[in-house]
Amino acid sequence: MEPRPVVAFDLLETVLDLAPLRDRFSSAGLPAELVHPWFLRLQRDSMALALAGGSPEFRRVARQALRTESARAVSAEQAEGLLDAFRTLPAHPDAEPALRRLTDAGVAVAGLTVGETASTGEALDRAGLAPFFDRIVTARQVGSWKPAPAVYHAAAEAMETTPERMAVVAVHAWDCHGAARAGCPTGWCSRLEGEFGEVFAPPDVTGADLVRVADGLVDLLVA
Repeated sequence: MEPRPVVAFDLLETVLDLAPLRDRFSSAGLPAELVHPWFLRLQRDSMALALAGGSPEFRRVARQALRTESARAVSAEQAEGLLDAFRTLPAHPDAEPALRRLTDAGVAVAGLTVGETASTGEALDRAGLAPFFDRIVTARQVGSWKPAPAVYHAAAEAMETTPERMAVVAVHAWDCHGAARAGCPTGWCSRLEGEFGEVFAPPDVTGADLVRVADGLVDLLVA
């Protein structure tokens, strides 16, 4: 019997909205626009550590990236408060209907994230999305960082399926590329980047929002 189809969602920026962090940064005396370069540095530095053979710890790398991007203007106490805000991130409006569309079609749902287990779980619970997820797999649990193939393979194994039956959904082209190279179908939502980079492996499904991506993946995965 063919394994049950699975869709694994990237969580930070794809399902959970980072925009409220801008107000938290402002309250800490930091420019609101610092959120974007800080999150990019966090991802870049974590990828570099993983490529060098390490196992990045989200909070530790995020704290260092914040200190660097703020020109060391953030105190340790402020940094911890800003990172704790990940627990309260809201969901994007298109997340709930997309998740419902998949579960109604009999597709299992996983979360595949570089974030922390506790803060991610709390944010999904606050947003009312936790019941849709069968499993949350973090990069820290795997011991590597996306887009390493091991992360996607570990998620498929945790969901008791094969990479070919586990589609990965993200708003980041590089994440979809990594999943495709690992043998997974991919769904890219254009909400963040607008245009899929031509240097990356093209996604199997593209949509302006997660609902359209979910519709395309149901057609692709469900016989």
